[in-house]
Amino acid sequence: MTAITAQVPAARPLLKRRTVLLALGLVLLAVVPLVGNDYWLNALIIPTLVMGLAGVGLNLLTGYAGLVSLGSAAFMAIGAFSTYNLLLRAPGIPLPLALIVAGLIAAAAGVLFGLPSLRIKGFYLSASTLGAQFFFEWLFTNFHWFSNDSMSLTISAPRLAFLGYNLSSPAGRYALVVVTILLLLWLAHNVIDSRIGRDWMAIRDMETAAAVTGIPVGRRKLLAYGVSSFFCGIAGALWAFCYLGTADAHAFDLDKSFQVLFIVIIGGSASLFGNFLGAAFIVLTPIALDLLVMALGLDGLVDHGTVTNLLHVIFGAIIILLLIKEPDGLASLIGRLARRFTAQPQRGSP
Repeated sequence: MTAITAQVPAARPLLKRRTVLLALGLVLLAVVPLVGNDYWLNALIIPTLVMGLAGVGLNLLTGYAGLVSLGSAAFMAIGAFSTYNLLLRAPGIPLPLALIVAGLIAAAAGVLFGLPSLRIKGFYLSASTLGAQFFFEWLFTNFHWFSNDSMSLTISAPRLAFLGYNLSSPAGRYALVVVTILLLLWLAHNVIDSRIGRDWMAIRDMETAAAVTGIPVGRRKLLAYGVSSFFCGIAGALWAFCYLGTADAHAFDLDKSFQVLFIVIIGGSASLFGNFLGAAFIVLTPIALDLLVMALGLDGLVDHGTVTNLLHVIFGAIIILLLIKEPDGLASLIGRLARRFTAQPQRGSP
């Protein structure tokens, strides 16, 4: 009887998360397309969701396993170029299968560049993953086979279709992004709640103690790099084909890796929901600042280059201020505000 009752509280958080995920999926699939127009879907919502997915990939590695990576964009590029070549050279392959295989190719590359984690830690490990960033950017730029011998070295979005449905329209691309993200979030939740996730967190908190208790530290680290790169690879394919339309290797440069890192830091470490808050901040804040400059009429006083640099300065200052005031990220801030809001009626009750 005690064992049964002990299992019930443990199952409640998982059931609650799955219920929230289901409700979120219904809102994204049924409500958002009715409210938002094509501009909102193309320019705001799709990039926010895709970058949030890339943040989930990095957060599984950094927030839950305690490992470091500065090459997230490299694995996004692998996913994009792999999906392009799979759909181009194997026309009969279904789109979901192409995304999965491309994610597995990115996962294999992640495991390969994660091998140094078995020996080194910290700054030196980040330098190793930084090498992946420069290597794959060089590879996709200098070997034209990956871009089908295109003179511009760009890859264009193939015809996005599945089961007879054309997904090339803004609504279709949005549906593809949402369904893919919901499935991967479901996968991420299950991984975190499994023994693998618990082993990752044990390694993150104290690697020596984890090794003493029998956790295969080396294999778990490589698995973390593989799973993280799998998520980033699929995010890269969605970024290239559902948002950009055309992309080259420079679309996944070092700046993109830093953006993914900022998403994790701003949203909150070890928080899946926080990644989408961080992505919204990264994607929407520059647009909001640009609109504010135009509303104040400042764009007519100085040239466009000065305004752009000023926006970068303001954006960086906001990030620094946020990190100082809320080092645990936006997810922690919203959670604290929610608890304070729900606790207010209890204080006034007799």
